[in-house]
Amino acid sequence: MGGDGKVYTLAEVSQHNHAKDCWLVIEGKVYNVTKFLEDHPGGDEVLLNATGKDASDDFEDVGHSSSARAMMDEFYVGDIDTSTVPTKTKYAPPNQPQFEQDKTSDFVAKLLQFLVPLLIMGLAFGVHFYTKSSA
Repeated sequence: MGGDGKVYTLAEVSQHNHAKDCWLVIEGKVYNVTKFLEDHPGGDEVLLNATGKDASDDFEDVGHSSSARAMMDEFYVGDIDTSTVPTKTKYAPPNQPQFEQDKTSDFVAKLLQFLVPLLIMGLAFGVHFYTKSSA
């Protein structure tokens, strides 16, 4: 590895964010990928967009080959001070009112108490009307 074991802050690494000087943070290590920009299969823009942050997820999402991972050793310049990298926030869904089964069953019971007698009355009138008109 080319690094001398130096530890960099994210602010220091973030200053290296252009085509003539491009550093990335991947899995807690700092890489100077300036010489690789022109050769990167995804283009230099992909690497430049990953500067100034922990690019580990970006790197892993692409699914790099083992040869690509081995190639990284020659660009290693040091480690990142993890206390300077913002922690990833875990997604928390918004608070929503809880579905309460008890209230729903009460509503259904009250609705049925109202509708069932109406249906019985309607059926009784229908049978009564049908039997009178048939006779």
